Amino acid sequence: MTMQSYKLTYFNMRGRAELPRYIFAYAGIAFEDRRVEWNDWPSIKKRLVGNSKLAEAQADALVDTLNDFTLLIPWREDNPQIKTQKIDMLFQSHAPKLLDHLQCHLGDREWLVGDSNKEKHRQSDSRDRLHNREVTEAQLVETWADLYCHVCFTTFSVLRPGFADDHPALCGLIDRVEAIPNVAKWIQSRPTTEF
Repeated sequence: MTMQSYKLTYFNMRGRAELPRYIFAYAGIAFEDRRVEWNDWPSIKKRLVGNSKLAEAQADALVDTLNDFTLLIPWREDNPQIKTQKIDMLFQSHAPKLLDHLQCHLGDREWLVGDSNKEKHRQSDSRDRLHNREVTEAQLVETWADLYCHVCFTTFSVLRPGFADDHPALCGLIDRVEAIPNVAKWIQSRPTTEF
């Protein structure tokens, strides 16, 4: 059996990463403590948050929305009947609203944030190349909101298989995230767990 290696990446400060550092130390688990300097952060951050303050705010809001729904799941309920009832109520009353909101926000774009409408992108890409303008990253790439949506939908699908089937645009988004080569590689190699 190969030894698992861990890398913790955070700013060059204690902050929120200090508790996981303590836990690794307490458990006697070796890990790489990768520290990011503040002046290096913008180039790292923009890879997944979009190319503008608006895109960043949209991604954050979408992640918060998904997280709010996830926090409603009765993870710690010990009574299986009550837990099932609460999950049923959550997926009958709250999930449809969440899915409608996300699908409305996605519209006909490829990704949740940025101007990623395929046809519009093809047209503007051609015009921009003719006029020697660059196409912005926000028009081209996914953000952490898309990745988090996939993470959440994977969990929600365990609790309620097919819960998003009536929202084809969202199912397409999930498929696109899964098709990102490095994400697909991780999904294939990650440990198998229920959640």
